[in-house]
Amino acid sequence: MLGKILLTLVMAIPVYSGPSSVAGPANPGFESDGATQAPTGWSEVSGTGHGDASFVEAGGHGGSGFRLTHWAATPYSVRTEQRLTGLANGQYTLTVWVRTDSGQNDAYVALRSSGPEQRVALPRTGGTDWVQIAVSTKVTRHECTISFVSDANAGNWAHFDDVSLTRGGLRKLPLRGADVSTLKKNEDFGAAYFDSRGRQRDALAILKDSGMNYARLKVWVDPADGYNNKARVLQMARRIRAQGMGLIIDFHYSDSWADPGKQIKPAAWASLPFPELRQAVYDHTYDVLNALKRQGTPADIAQIGNEINGGMLWPDGRWDNWDGLAALLVSAGDAVRATHAGTRVMVHLAEGGNNGGHRWWLDNAISRGVTFDVIGVSHYIYWHGSLGSLQANLFDLTTRYGKDIAVMETAYGFTLAENDAQQNIFNASLEQAGGYPATPRGQLSAFRDLYTVVNAVPRALGVFYWEPTWTAIEGAGWDPTDPSSGDGWENQALFDYTGHPLPAMAVFGG
Repeated sequence: MLGKILLTLVMAIPVYSGPSSVAGPANPGFESDGATQAPTGWSEVSGTGHGDASFVEAGGHGGSGFRLTHWAATPYSVRTEQRLTGLANGQYTLTVWVRTDSGQNDAYVALRSSGPEQRVALPRTGGTDWVQIAVSTKVTRHECTISFVSDANAGNWAHFDDVSLTRGGLRKLPLRGADVSTLKKNEDFGAAYFDSRGRQRDALAILKDSGMNYARLKVWVDPADGYNNKARVLQMARRIRAQGMGLIIDFHYSDSWADPGKQIKPAAWASLPFPELRQAVYDHTYDVLNALKRQGTPADIAQIGNEINGGMLWPDGRWDNWDGLAALLVSAGDAVRATHAGTRVMVHLAEGGNNGGHRWWLDNAISRGVTFDVIGVSHYIYWHGSLGSLQANLFDLTTRYGKDIAVMETAYGFTLAENDAQQNIFNASLEQAGGYPATPRGQLSAFRDLYTVVNAVPRALGVFYWEPTWTAIEGAGWDPTDPSSGDGWENQALFDYTGHPLPAMAVFGG
């Protein structure tokens, strides 16, 4: 593990440290004056364009009260700020609720003392949802300045509300990772990866240099192509640990892809009576994790099922047979705990913003004796909805169930061009749904914005990018039963079509 620190200790790090309250800021909710051009406690520093581009109006966070707005009918730049004095020196964290459209040249919240200004970019919220964002700085001269900044085109707007300053620093998400399950297959069929200086290197080393510190590997039971089975996972686990990275194992309980639309039993388990099926789940889970432990690469987290909103091992563990599903999950969890006390159990659901669906699923699981340590969700904004719905769900689930949470899958396209004969999953329609352009900069913004909203959730553990190394290589396609199948994911990788890193990789650095 990175820095030889135990996972249990890493996960114990809080979002903020020290006392949680300080004096100020003044007028944090912009409620003191009603609608006004000059809110109490705040000053407008005009840039170009309209000098009145910053103002208070009705429609605050939560649907009532007032908010600060940046807007003008012509291109503009503006900074609204407040200077706080008399602070004890030390680390401070600013949180603020924001909402914005898209198209600004630059829009951010900043906190500065005597050192460089610390910034967090405003995420694109689709114009409807509020999200909370956070940024930290070190106060060294008993003062700091809060700033809201927009450099925008005509008609662009941003809203700010409910500002809070607390003692303590905002930590990086402890788990900044990626699923690299196809990496070995890609390499075996000739994939090459290059760093920013053009040197051919191990893709894991390049990702680590960018700030990635965890990797996830899926496990299939008996895949037709021999990849993602126990032997391959053991091999990859040694490489991952050699890079100083943490390890998460994703059990699909299938011979091929398992997701909300398909949860097909392994061929060897297809005819087993239910008691034997439960035992097969236990034995397979124990076998893989025990082999990892014996070779000195124990898993930090074991994910028991992949995107199991609709259950797993259909029909015995389908969503409409909750007693069966719960029994299978209990068996898997028991195997994890019997293998290694330091391995945490994760349940993993798709649709990261589906609060009602997740509550239904988790309530059913818990009521039937399923125990787990971490909740994992997938959230692809072009499929699963806004960043606001994701963050609201993360806040609610961590509070309701008292569990840590992580976004285990996300991705976005950097181009709409194809690089093999397999049609890409991410297309113009999904680009429109996602709201970011399919460019390297758009991919960077999409990944950065998701990281930003997750990082503001106190019990969030991390964000994982799905398959950043799956570039289009002949023979390394998606179907383990068809060597001629292609890769529909290459335009969402974090390496471009020449094998060089894309700007979005920098998000791993926090």
